[in-house]
Parts: sequence; C-alpha cells; structure tokens
Amino acid sequence: MGLVLTTINMKGGVGKTTLTINLATCLARDYQKRVLVLDLDSQISATLSVIPPHEFARLRKARRTLSYLIDKVIRPYISRKFSAEDMILESVCGISGLDLLPGDIELYDEYTVAETLAKQAEKEGKKFSDIWFHFEQVLIKNIIESVQERYDFILLDCAPGYNLLTRSGIVSSQFYLLPARPEPLSLVGIQLLERRIRKLKEQFNPPLNLNLLGIVFILSGGLFSGRYYGQVIQRIEQDFSSDKVFKNRIPLDVNVAKAVDTFTPAVVAMPNTAGSKAFNRLTQEFLDKIAAHSNSV
Repeated sequence: MGLVLTTINMKGGVGKTTLTINLATCLARDYQKRVLVLDLDSQISATLSVIPPHEFARLRKARRTLSYLIDKVIRPYISRKFSAEDMILESVCGISGLDLLPGDIELYDEYTVAETLAKQAEKEGKKFSDIWFHFEQVLIKNIIESVQERYDFILLDCAPGYNLLTRSGIVSSQFYLLPARPEPLSLVGIQLLERRIRKLKEQFNPPLNLNLLGIVFILSGGLFSGRYYGQVIQRIEQDFSSDKVFKNRIPLDVNVAKAVDTFTPAVVAMPNTAGSKAFNRLTQEFLDKIAAHSNSV
C-alpha cells in the first residue's frame, strides 16, 4: 500500500505546490518510486505544473478530473462511467512513475454536499454532524483506495486553509508535510494548523495514525542571510523537535519561478539551479525520515 502524505499550511503562498511537485518528480525520476499527485486545490496549481492549460481544458471537457470522482462519492446512486484509474494521467512530463490525478476549478458544490448529507441523516435517524464527520473520513479515502496499491507514495496538494477536502485528505494520510516561509504570518499558519490537527485527532478512537513528517522552509529574496528571518526560523525550531524540521531548505530564485511558465517541474526544466539541487537533497532527507519512522514502529 502506498504511503499517503498531505502537503498543507493554513497560509497561502508558502510553496506547497512547488514542494509537492518537485518532491514527487525527484522521487519518481531519481529513486524510481511510483508516485501519484492529487490536486485538491481549485487553483489547480499542481495540475498546471505538469500539463499545459489546453490539455487541462480538454480533460475538463471530457469530465476526466477529480471533480467527477468527488461527485461520485457525494452521489453514489448515479451510474458512473469512469473510475479513479481512468482519471490518472501516467508519466506526466515524460517521467516514468510520475502520475497525476488532475484537479478542477470547481471541485464540488457545497449545497449539494449539505443537501445529500442532510437527507442521509434524516433517513438513517442520525445527527447531521455525525454524518458529515463520517463523510469527511471517507471522501478522499474512497477515491484513492482503488489505486493505492499501485504506488509507493500518494501526495495530496491541498488548498490554503482548512476546508472539506483538506480535512478529508488529512484523515486519509499517514503523514503530512508543512512547507513554511520564515515569516511571522507563516508561523501563525503553522500554529493554527497544529491546533486544528490536534483537535481532529482527538475525535478518533482509536487515535488517528497521522504524523508530522517535517517542516520544510521555502526561502526567497536572500532570506538565508537575513537576521530577522533567522530569528523566525529559530522560533519555529524551538517549538518542534529537531527531527520534525528538515535540515535542507529550498531557495526559490527566479529560475524556479520561470519553470512554472513551462508547465514543467523546476527540477526538470532547470536542473542546475540552486533550488533544483536543494530539492534533490531534500528528497533524500525525505526518504531517510520515512525509513527512520518505519524502523521506529
């Protein structure tokens, strides 16, 4: 069974998608891992990081995106033509083992979800809150369980904040990655997320098997040498044990930003840049952390 990891932060613009896509690419290309990326963000940044807009438009017109599978879980009584396996794009960017389940700009309709679950609660004589909580547990899990055995890793790229899909992704995961910029608001985002995850874990009996694999600092604008930003990093490091903070940090220069325009991961489009080389080192550290956790269980 593939390990499921969620990339999350309450704050936007911290490098979640950049981390997810480049980590997934390095795992597949350099370590021959089978990796699936799920785009859970309606901004579809992960999707457009590996396929051009015209291809996404074609997929969306054919209903070959994640929204189809989400609606399948919401309304299981409707006959469906496609499965999760049918939605997966294999070997994106020509990289064997790197697969994508494309996102969508409209992933689900909140009214339809609420209406469906309210009817279910009334029919079964249960509390709406209990039905909703169960739905969050199974939504993403039901989508990935049929393909999970095909992969070593399934990486979920989440939207900023703490919406339905993010919560469902979290409870479907064994680990989560927390990208952060060394800025005060990013620190607040980490604190808010940790508080929410702690509260979420308390709702499960037995406890939810979910672990923070580590915080990854995404740097830009010469933040390596900034004294103030160094102080912010130090504050975060004081709140977590040393094994919960990645030693490798990612410097994002203009070349990494340019890679987005090519709809190709930076480690492929610009492999010799400082950012790409940092992702290579981070991937090895990522695998070391996974191995260390496996050995400790």
